[in-house]
Amino acid sequence: MSRKKAKKLIIKTKLEIIPTTPFHFDSTIYKPGHFSTTDTEWIAGKRWQTTLWQEETLGLLFEDKGTLMKPKINLYVFSERKLTKDFLRSVRNEMVYRFNLDLDLKEFIDSFKHDLVLRACLKKLKGMRPMTHGSLYDYLVIAIVLQNAPVRRSVSMMQSLFENYGVLLRYDRKELYCMWKPEVMANVPEEELRKLKIGYRAKSLIRVSKPFARGEINEMELRKKSPEEQKKILLGLYGIGPQSVGYIMGDIFHHWDFLEHISPWEGKILSKIIFGTKIDRPVSEKKLLEFFEKYEKYKALAANYIWEDIFWKRKTQKIDWLEKEIRL
Repeated sequence: MSRKKAKKLIIKTKLEIIPTTPFHFDSTIYKPGHFSTTDTEWIAGKRWQTTLWQEETLGLLFEDKGTLMKPKINLYVFSERKLTKDFLRSVRNEMVYRFNLDLDLKEFIDSFKHDLVLRACLKKLKGMRPMTHGSLYDYLVIAIVLQNAPVRRSVSMMQSLFENYGVLLRYDRKELYCMWKPEVMANVPEEELRKLKIGYRAKSLIRVSKPFARGEINEMELRKKSPEEQKKILLGLYGIGPQSVGYIMGDIFHHWDFLEHISPWEGKILSKIIFGTKIDRPVSEKKLLEFFEKYEKYKALAANYIWEDIFWKRKTQKIDWLEKEIRL
């Protein structure tokens, strides 16, 4: 952990969220397939997460207090100062949105509970929702850091960025980093970033931060636009390609039917799971995309369930072929 002095968040406020049923807390609130970052910590039944929301650096604690069919989450908000009821309501509403806590899964589950590929995933992770813990800007930063790098390198780059530009928060006996404001990264000299061994991503991080810093992109307004408009705006951002846009359309904008690309790395893993191929001989992207067409308006959601299922399996058993692919 960095020697940066931590900002203490001493005000604690409790909020309550009742998700739609069925709801699987741990597989929604924590994604073992995501690479590790020091803005969050998870144990069964709890997730600590920092967030920058409306200029406030906050510490959050999600705590499971329910069951699959009677779900309940206690959301604790830690802050430097007393927050207004309206502000706290906005935090609650944003977390409901980001973690899809109001998602109706009934039709999806009923339609595919007997599907040869999905049935085991749905049985084990019934009630799981895709999620993003952060804002669109946060997501773009992570997408850039992940580009063309082994997981180990991405973890190292993200930690370096947090230590140099993030805010260290102390709350609930934890010390976790919080994302910087876009204005901070927009004004960093490219050479300074390159010295942190960010490589060519330095230019992408700076240039993607500028439209957010200038107020040219507003996530709340972007959510209201059509998928076509959202896709066009995202592809117009420097350093953001079709693959990143595909993730964002699901995780950020909740388009469960949007599945236009599958990366080569994901293709290797999905091919082995779905078609039983050797890890170094995957089927084509075209064949994978054709396979997911049968899930129609839920094809991205189906892909998410299959993906999360294998990484939850990895939590309890060693999967040699998967370990070789992760290279952590």
